[in-house]
Amino acid sequence: MNVSGSEQISQQKEGNTLSKKELKTNAMRILDRSKIPYEYQTYECDNFTDGIHTADTLGLPHERVYKTLVTTGKSGAHYVFVIPIEAELDLKKAARAVGEKSVEMLPVKEITAVTGYVRGGCTAVGMKKAFPTAIQETAQTLDFIYVSGGKLGMQLKLSPDNLKKVTHAQYADVIF
Repeated sequence: MNVSGSEQISQQKEGNTLSKKELKTNAMRILDRSKIPYEYQTYECDNFTDGIHTADTLGLPHERVYKTLVTTGKSGAHYVFVIPIEAELDLKKAARAVGEKSVEMLPVKEITAVTGYVRGGCTAVGMKKAFPTAIQETAQTLDFIYVSGGKLGMQLKLSPDNLKKVTHAQYADVIF
């Protein structure tokens, strides 16, 4: 399903009607409040799947689908990186981008406690706290990208500049 954030919709799912309100995630509410245009797509997903599988399920071009990674710096602070699904985070570049000596990936078991999101549904928009965020600099050449919508089975389509604006992010080269 591909729907803009401002449309009134209802969706049939297993004979039950889901209202627009039931489909809204915290990330979507923040985008609405910030008057940032977006579209979303939903798909059946009960467990974590990687971004490549998600893109293939929805028929999305891999170069436009981005994943959200959370790290911990040597200082103990958390940082968020939004990178293409086929890319790998370069921890040295990432640390330099956020002014840390080093960063490491946040253990999976801590994702929900730190971000408020589950693995596979994590998005830079609307985490429990506003963490410093970097978006891979090549995103700024695209008119739109897809990121998680804040729950399993949902993707948001929005401009990289609007994602940068709502998350107070910076563009940086953080991949290999």
